[in-house]
Amino acid sequence: MGGHLDVLIQPWEYVIIGGSAVGIFIVANPMPTIKDTGKATMEAFKNKGPKNQDYLDLIGLLFTLMQEIRSKTRAEIEAHIDDPDSSAIFQAYPAILADKEKLHFIADYVRLIVLGTARPHEIEALMEEEIHTISKDKLKPYQAVQAMSDGLPALGIVAAVLGVIKAMGALDQAPEVLGSLIGAALVGTFAGIFMSYGMAGPIATKIKSVREKQNRLYVIIKQTLIAFMNGATPHIAVEHGRKTISAKDRPTIDMVEEQTMNAPVQMAAE
Repeated sequence: MGGHLDVLIQPWEYVIIGGSAVGIFIVANPMPTIKDTGKATMEAFKNKGPKNQDYLDLIGLLFTLMQEIRSKTRAEIEAHIDDPDSSAIFQAYPAILADKEKLHFIADYVRLIVLGTARPHEIEALMEEEIHTISKDKLKPYQAVQAMSDGLPALGIVAAVLGVIKAMGALDQAPEVLGSLIGAALVGTFAGIFMSYGMAGPIATKIKSVREKQNRLYVIIKQTLIAFMNGATPHIAVEHGRKTISAKDRPTIDMVEEQTMNAPVQMAAE
């Protein structure tokens, strides 16, 4: 625009705004949330939401477990869910085996199904409550970064006011010096707003998008297992789960059929 870019080089304005924002973030959040925010930010930059193969692996695992429940004894099923690391079923899906939260979620509810003492609506209510809790925990980084984003414009005003105070102390200086000081003060307002709406805000939104996609996997598990408990065959049950996936990311029914057809072959080979 023909301006002087060197006017934007005001390191102390950025130190005031950025330092205050980081300090407020640390004071406002417990250490687990701070650590998870770092992890969530990296996931956002890498777009670490579930991919097509992640959905297929989950469907394949659930299908195999449901087939086992229908054809094997309770003791045989419990052997798999009590020690997933030694189970041939879980070993066929290493990505799920490595995700301990999801692994325990699946194992806990398969165990309840095998026990046979709980009714479907009771299991569904329990699943919904746990998914709600998981979602709240997973979205804490989003809330933390969004809160910081909301505060950045105000911190920019603080930096600008300090700059104006400095400029007022130099009213006896030449217009060139005074103009430079006022320009530096206004950079604080610019930087606070830009860092909020141009940096922290979009990062928070991306964190939310990625984490919500990750949480969708738990909904797939719930819908699949509840359909199975209500009498659906494994093939129909996994279709209940597949339909909860966004149409843009949803594997085709042919891909699911191929995955479920290959699952017993994998087991037989092992």
